[in-house]
Amino acid sequence: MRLTDKLTTGRPNIEVYSETLMELAGRDRDIIVMTSDSRGSGKLVPFAEKFPDQLVEVGIAEQTLVGVSAGLASCGKKVFATSPGCFLTARALEQIKNDVAYSDFPVNLVGISAGVSYGALGSTHHSLHDIAALRAINNIVIVVPADNHETRMAVRAAAESNSPFYLRFGKRPMPHLYGEDEPFEIGRANVISGGNDFAVVACGEAVAPATGAAQLLYNEGINVRVISMHTIKPLDRETLIRAASECRGVITVEEHSVYGGLGEACAGVLMEEGISVPFRRVGIPDEYTVTGSQQEIFNHYGISPEGIAGLIRSLLKVSASGGRV
Repeated sequence: MRLTDKLTTGRPNIEVYSETLMELAGRDRDIIVMTSDSRGSGKLVPFAEKFPDQLVEVGIAEQTLVGVSAGLASCGKKVFATSPGCFLTARALEQIKNDVAYSDFPVNLVGISAGVSYGALGSTHHSLHDIAALRAINNIVIVVPADNHETRMAVRAAAESNSPFYLRFGKRPMPHLYGEDEPFEIGRANVISGGNDFAVVACGEAVAPATGAAQLLYNEGINVRVISMHTIKPLDRETLIRAASECRGVITVEEHSVYGGLGEACAGVLMEEGISVPFRRVGIPDEYTVTGSQQEIFNHYGISPEGIAGLIRSLLKVSASGGRV
């Protein structure tokens, strides 16, 4: 992608998720969608109308959602269990661990309205723990798509896989970062823009502001490598190590707690490889999260083009002076 190009806006990833499921279900009656009173927020009403026999509603009962999904998967069904990420990965964590991951049933867990998508509803509805919790569970792939293309390809990959998946979606319209013919592979990050002055590794809805920061800095002669680390587990170590080795510093950006998410996953890799490079995590700190719209929360915590660009400028300035960052 050329950073001089203006990003065009597509649809919310959750709409593309539903649309892709309809395409798959039309060819495969084993595709089953499970919801916990969330067909509306999951944009699954059209799916339910077209494929009424392939959608099961369990009501507000996330443990039941995951348990029944595991049972259906054990019978050969390709299940997409859809529920708000904040509830799915907290209320039903034991079922995810035991019924799905430990039992090795290929359930596709879909956390919708993740991160701070619910905005003003506050911390009870914020999903800032889900990646951390699921990273600690063996045998589950974690994917956080950054645009409509990554979403479409991730859903298809999940439907074809024999392993448990966690797909994480927000609510906002997403920019088009790729063409429809761009390659996508689970476990292989996509490089949005090249550059060796600094690297920004982001996932999901944080990739757009990271790209915006790269555009701001490009106009100042600073070339930033933006990486969409859409697969958090397994992490693309090779792309991360290459970026840290070739750039003057690395920032991770995520719509998640700075504990246990993308940033700590990347930091662990760099420490294991003995790579010493200026490194910062941008995300939600360990505090009572401010209340507001998603954009207001992003701006408050520096998950914005201006915030990310400012951090990169300061790190480059300190690095150039020979000081500690």
